[in-house]
Amino acid sequence: MKNKIIYMLSFLLVGVLACNDDFSDTPAVGALSDEILQSETGVDILLIGAYSILDGIRKHGGSDWSQTGDNWWFDVIADDAHKGSNDTDQEQLYNLETYDWDSSNPYLLGKWKALFAGVNRCNNVLAKIKGLNESGLQGVDVTRQEGEARFLRAYFNFELQKIFGNVPFISVENYIAEEYTQPNTGPIWDKIEADFQAAVDMLPEEQAQVGRPTTLTAKAFLGKTKLYQTKWAEALTLLNEVINSEKYELQKEYVDNFRFGGENSKESLFAIQFTADSGSSFNGNRGGTLNFGGPNGWYCGFYQPSQDLVNAYQTQNGLPLLDTFNQTDVKSDYGINSDEAFTPHTGSLDPRLDYTVGRRGIEYNGWGIDPGKSWIRAAFKDISGPYLPKKNIYYATDSENMGTGGWGQQRSGINYSIMRYADVLLMAAEAAVETEDLAMALNYVNMVRNRAKNMTYVEGSTNYQIEPYTAFSSQEMARKAVRMERRLELGMEGHRFFDVRRWENSAAIMNNYFTNEARVITSFAGKSNSYEDKHEMMPIPLEAIDQSTNVLTQNSGFN
Repeated sequence: MKNKIIYMLSFLLVGVLACNDDFSDTPAVGALSDEILQSETGVDILLIGAYSILDGIRKHGGSDWSQTGDNWWFDVIADDAHKGSNDTDQEQLYNLETYDWDSSNPYLLGKWKALFAGVNRCNNVLAKIKGLNESGLQGVDVTRQEGEARFLRAYFNFELQKIFGNVPFISVENYIAEEYTQPNTGPIWDKIEADFQAAVDMLPEEQAQVGRPTTLTAKAFLGKTKLYQTKWAEALTLLNEVINSEKYELQKEYVDNFRFGGENSKESLFAIQFTADSGSSFNGNRGGTLNFGGPNGWYCGFYQPSQDLVNAYQTQNGLPLLDTFNQTDVKSDYGINSDEAFTPHTGSLDPRLDYTVGRRGIEYNGWGIDPGKSWIRAAFKDISGPYLPKKNIYYATDSENMGTGGWGQQRSGINYSIMRYADVLLMAAEAAVETEDLAMALNYVNMVRNRAKNMTYVEGSTNYQIEPYTAFSSQEMARKAVRMERRLELGMEGHRFFDVRRWENSAAIMNNYFTNEARVITSFAGKSNSYEDKHEMMPIPLEAIDQSTNVLTQNSGFN
């Protein structure tokens, strides 16, 4: 069972916590007394408030979907997905998808504010711990809580760093002195590393409640931080320590990572603990509310997988087409009405496709066979295409993950895995390639592929073919294989944009995508600008610069 207490309590406490949510405001006076807060229990109450920001949702005037912790809309600005719906619905996201970026976009501001709310809630916890330590209260041991706060602060700063590239660091000392406006003079990787390392040192090996990180969780995230800086050897050492601990393993069924029964399994290192809710409570995934479409009259129809992503799942002799997957197309029903005849693609495919993408003629999460256009809100006209998302849509039989009533019905209780074990294996494989240990990389990639080979397949297709690699013939071939495996395994999980960016080949990948996608999804033609150097970092929100009285500087290429 997922731990509901943390998130149910967090929303009750949002209004009374003495912590600063906005980037440069003075913190409000809390309703909880200092006497209550000057204790381990009080610290944990504040810590729960920091955990609550993981889902990205809080009351500051931004939309739920711009702040969401599952990062779904970053797939829309990569080559994995389209915004969907009508082009004029959430036009600000349409502008991001078509690379018409500017610093006033509310999606960027929402993400900025939500993440800094997390940073400042962590600093509030750390400030309280500092006071307890200085008071010398007997019997008070807040080491674990400090480790959790340092871990969460590192995570929120990691997200800020990977999105905006040039962000300020607000220390607990800044927080205590109410000096929230700090310059953004460059990367803050060293600060992120220091916090994750502190978490490694302070966190226990086990936690009584799911949803709280352990020392191995912190090691995995520290390894990821090293990976993002191309510190390959250091990353590999840390990730191998996690792998060799034997605390984690791949679930037998790939799909269980996205179903109630498989949540908080040994594949999950750290996840947002969503719970199904009604329209009057806030523990469900409100950020993904736009993404429901298809059966039962669900409405918005955002987050539609791209043809480019679908094509990537083609196989030959059970292996991916690393360089040529867009030379042939998986057959789709684009331009075909639901009452017209259609036969699904007959070529060989990786079976993970149909746990990732909803396509016509294939069973859709227990809701029946996907009928095509009648489940697509804006088919043929706006940037949408013929496909539906699946990983973030609950199964018809998973009543535990279903909200109730109106928008509540769309608020899913499916946990979002910020990091799962397959991701750890593939990060380690990537680091192994770059340190020229191709045998290790091969082993880790094949562990992921063999799980996909041996899992239960989706009803509706008989042409699945997937095999492990027999060898990596060169470092370059191994690099391509690992990068493709990340896309196939983690597709539609919010990772692709950041992977492509850190591999420093974004321009080639995205500009090819704009051309190829328009060839197949004709409604996409002529709507996208090109990927330029400035797109390596998102623009700093104009409102944040204004609030800082121009202490913050804008990223190059943006006003």
